[in-house]
Amino acid sequence: MLFGRTNVNTYLVEERRNNPALTGDFSMLFSDVVRSCKAIAQVVSRGVLAGTSNEAGRHYPQGDTQKTLDLLSNQTFLKHCGWGGHLAAISSGEMEDIKLIPTEGEPSKYLLVFEPLDGASNIDVNLSIGSIFSVLHCPEASREPTAADFLQPGSRQLAAGYAIYGPSTMLVLTVGNGTHGFTLDRDIGEFLLTHPNLKIPAETRNFSINASNERFWEPPIRRYVDECLAGETGVREKDFNMRWVAAMVADVHRILMRGGVFMYPRDTKDLEKHGYLEHLHRANPMAMIVEQAGGLASTGYERIADVVPTGLHQELPVILGSRDEVERIERYHREFLSGEDKPFSSPLFAKRTLFRAD
Repeated sequence: MLFGRTNVNTYLVEERRNNPALTGDFSMLFSDVVRSCKAIAQVVSRGVLAGTSNEAGRHYPQGDTQKTLDLLSNQTFLKHCGWGGHLAAISSGEMEDIKLIPTEGEPSKYLLVFEPLDGASNIDVNLSIGSIFSVLHCPEASREPTAADFLQPGSRQLAAGYAIYGPSTMLVLTVGNGTHGFTLDRDIGEFLLTHPNLKIPAETRNFSINASNERFWEPPIRRYVDECLAGETGVREKDFNMRWVAAMVADVHRILMRGGVFMYPRDTKDLEKHGYLEHLHRANPMAMIVEQAGGLASTGYERIADVVPTGLHQELPVILGSRDEVERIERYHREFLSGEDKPFSSPLFAKRTLFRAD
């Protein structure tokens, strides 16, 4: 492949030659996804001039509000991906249920999962946002697919990717043979290969986490972050940088380019919830992308790609990025569960005071 000259369609044709599972329909499906991302990039680039900054009224658990651009992005994916006969059904983070795609002739063997717009809280302040997607096999192409057909572990994804709408628009994708980055050349309207074979460094000095939730963190996460903040004077003996964009696409993209670890861990804020990022629409695609770049993706307790979803919008903890850091965080979770890392507590050495508590 010629660096900087291979467009995404040529890349997919070449990959299809090496992987018989990627049929001609697969390439056409991906072309539809690419067109969706181009169309969204065009609207995003106009900002408030496109009239997309007003709120649409729906509120998310994380505190975000659904924007009109969320709805427009969802409609864009449905428009470009729902007509060509390359899909059996679609699941979107913006839709409660799946959408069946009517086909004439032989049914399609593919399912598409996507988060049309990640990072909605950044729209009004002109920060990076993006779209996330993945492709699954339809288990039984001879019948009408159901929501249960989407509940596959991430290890069964055929492909995954995201588009990031920043100073330039980039498409990062994997079809199981490494992770590759393409930059949109607006003059010719093509995504060109600019970052082949992205690799996440095993070691890092960068971490991303929402520090405002510190009081709700489980002890393993608190231990890890405290060690990072201690810097050269702590057990890690090196200084760390903390970065947080509040858009998973932007935070993961930085990790792919510079290394680091992204954490949206389980916490005690809502004991009925086990996490805050959607398994199908965000966690699984990003896990595949990161693993294909040499990193790891975990819940803290197990590999994300091995977790079987229980619902279309099930959420789970996400810890991903540089291999050494994710392995360390997983070890801290194991040590906590085994009792090796429980904080020391003794009445003899408890805090004492001369004042009586009322």
